[in-house]
Amino acid sequence: MKSGGTSAPVSTDLTVRLRPVAEPDLAIFRRLCTEPGLIGLDWAGFRDAGAPARRFAVDGYLGEDDGRLIVEVEQERSAAGLVSYLSGRYAGRASYWEIGIVLLPPWRGRGIGWRAQALLCDYLFQHSPAQRIQAGTHPENVAEQRALEKAGFQLEGIIRASEFRAGQWRDAYLYSRLRDDPSPWEPAPNG
Repeated sequence: MKSGGTSAPVSTDLTVRLRPVAEPDLAIFRRLCTEPGLIGLDWAGFRDAGAPARRFAVDGYLGEDDGRLIVEVEQERSAAGLVSYLSGRYAGRASYWEIGIVLLPPWRGRGIGWRAQALLCDYLFQHSPAQRIQAGTHPENVAEQRALEKAGFQLEGIIRASEFRAGQWRDAYLYSRLRDDPSPWEPAPNG
């Protein structure tokens, strides 16, 4: 497996890669705006299904402060979902990226998510000076917690009442990966 590349094997027959959003991918983005069950716990109500095309026309989802990349299963040339990144700052100086992922239902539970998130971290560390990448998830989303840990993230703690979902304020778990944390592509040290 490559640590600086944009693809990673899932198994002997599938390889995950990240690529820029193309116009045909906008169908996935529109579905995320209009299909409540598709995005899982992150569903926040119906959204403007035309917004993805407008954003794509501006910068192809490759903005300086935020963006989206398609998660593709290379052998099938099939979009499995997308990853996102958003810049932030602590104390006005320390920049970081907040990342997220959405996989379409047929691709979940196959080891694609953690690989896509690890590839996104490699990409962001290679192309920006950020020292930190963070990701939040729901306490009940055990699969995503495991995926983040496999991708080299560490649990930092609980952010209380940080998200309004399903009619109430809910907690979130915050994970982070630092530039000099061990890469998930490197074998664990003996010991």
